[in-house]
Amino acid sequence: MIKPEELKLATQWLHGLRQEISKAVVGQTPVVEQLLVAVVASGHVLVEGVPGLGKTLLARALAQAVRLQYSRLQFTPDLMPADVIGHSVLDDTGAGLGRLRVRKGPVFTNLLLADEINRAPAKTQSALLEVMQEFQATLEGQTLALPRPFMVMATQNPVDTEGTYPLPEAQLDRFLLKILIGYPTHEEEAAVVQLVTTGRAGHELPLEAVQPVLDDVQVQELQRLAGLVHADAKVIDYAVRVVRVTRQWPGIEFGAGPRASVALIRAARAVALINGRDFITPDDVARQALAVLRHRVTMSPDAQIEGRDLDDLLQAALDSVEAPRL
Repeated sequence: MIKPEELKLATQWLHGLRQEISKAVVGQTPVVEQLLVAVVASGHVLVEGVPGLGKTLLARALAQAVRLQYSRLQFTPDLMPADVIGHSVLDDTGAGLGRLRVRKGPVFTNLLLADEINRAPAKTQSALLEVMQEFQATLEGQTLALPRPFMVMATQNPVDTEGTYPLPEAQLDRFLLKILIGYPTHEEEAAVVQLVTTGRAGHELPLEAVQPVLDDVQVQELQRLAGLVHADAKVIDYAVRVVRVTRQWPGIEFGAGPRASVALIRAARAVALINGRDFITPDDVARQALAVLRHRVTMSPDAQIEGRDLDDLLQAALDSVEAPRL
């Protein structure tokens, strides 16, 4: 069980983190909330949106507010697995002359931004599978643990699809959430323009206002506390029924697998902790269902021809599942 003082402290930490990120990211409140869910649940996120909406800025603001090691990797068609994981080189200096020396790749960090991940071929994308699932990388026969906490934030552009490689289902399933980032409101866009163009050159949003409020030890403590949030058997049953209904819902050809049920409860626990509770509710499950499921299901060809929206299909499936009363 979580002690009351631990719950209060966790809430304060997360409130401070949200405030610091909002100093750089104007608006996009649902996106920031879901990013916090992924951090607390120790999960990876796939962020989809057109260019210029602040996806990279969001990752940089998070890394700066939490004082994390940060690496950015631009995925391109010529990117190789060794560019992601690392490689060995001959040591030509010192006592190790002539020996192979392991040079670690950018995945050995706390927060990895995989920018435009769908622009790299499948063999390069698959280099992240072991990293994302087991928090380790195999390099030249050696199994090397990654720093903790570790999180992959991948981005992709849904519009410019020429020369892209769709992510394999096995890799999509490793992402805890798929977050859709949309255009800002009129007021938010005006605030962005004011912030960027006043007293500065260039077009980048400033990050100097973001102050570190947490460190890696505190993030791991938040993740530990999230694992202690109580999940009633009725709520777990509800989450499983939500996932299972996608496997037989009209318009969905392939439903979500068991990993989605696990992800749904993990995300719900994180939501409860963010909101200062030591137990999850059916509403916590329902609030995270779309982000957990939208990248784990496949629309049928008929639904695609009819121009159906995947989120609408999932919402209809979710509404058909009766939530328990606690």
